[in-house]
Amino acid sequence: MPETPTILFLYGTDEFAITRRLAEIQARHDKEGMNTARLEARSASLDELTNALNAMPFLSSHRLVFLANPSARTSAPAARQKFLDLLKAAPATTLVVLHEAVKPGDVKKHWLLAHAAKGTLKAEGCMAPNPAEMPGWIIRETRRQDGQMEPAAAARLAELTGDDTRMAAQEITKLLTYVDHARPISPADVEAVSIGSAQGDVFALVDALGTGNGKMAQKVLHQLLEQEDALALWGMVIRQFRLLLQAREVMDAGGDRFAVQKALGLHEYVAGKIHDQARGFSLHALEDIYHQLLVMDEGEKTSQVALDLALDMLVVALTR
Repeated sequence: MPETPTILFLYGTDEFAITRRLAEIQARHDKEGMNTARLEARSASLDELTNALNAMPFLSSHRLVFLANPSARTSAPAARQKFLDLLKAAPATTLVVLHEAVKPGDVKKHWLLAHAAKGTLKAEGCMAPNPAEMPGWIIRETRRQDGQMEPAAAARLAELTGDDTRMAAQEITKLLTYVDHARPISPADVEAVSIGSAQGDVFALVDALGTGNGKMAQKVLHQLLEQEDALALWGMVIRQFRLLLQAREVMDAGGDRFAVQKALGLHEYVAGKIHDQARGFSLHALEDIYHQLLVMDEGEKTSQVALDLALDMLVVALTR
């Protein structure tokens, strides 16, 4: 496993970038997935983690262990050191990849990054671009997908997707298919292949969930699934509840809709809708919903549940 650390920590606010990096590591070291273990620190037992770390590779020279949310495992300094010692004791044939969301304000004080500074492990930041940076990110992603986009089109797409890089990447793929990679994407193309209508229906879905109207939520969900790819819709739903959670935090601190717009970097109309919807949820409820989404997302990535079924399960869980 040349030029690769034994323990790697991926952190940041860009879930899409972290997921893409994990896929790159997977493709490089265990393309078939026969020697990869994916664990969630909040639910994996110590025995499960120990067995995954020390298992011998099968018909390969190395194994991968992906561990999500390592900070959730323990908070005591001594216990964290014991946890790191366990990771370092793994055989050289095991590459351990830790990953979790870390806000910019928490980077300097994060315990794993402190160990990275000492050389115990390697860390890679994956921070989501801010609203001003998003058009540039969209242009670079379009090039990455072997296409071109006019700056005005990138600015318009950024208005629609906000800082959701996963959704933006999916929209870029749709747009490049629309123009057949034959010319740069224009603002008119963005309007023609816009997520605007689906975004509006996602607002309707969240309205129904917020009022406990399961019948309406199911109807809107199934209409959306007929119009949109399940993966694209899943990204929209996760983004919506992430924005609601962030908005609720701003509101609980005394902020109004204008404070929400500034903090989240959203268009005035979208910020108003987010503000109004967040009033229907408590911060605790939104934290619980977002946790459920993350668990379901992990289940989909490990082929435990299909996305359309996961969305149906979410609607039932929130409206029963």
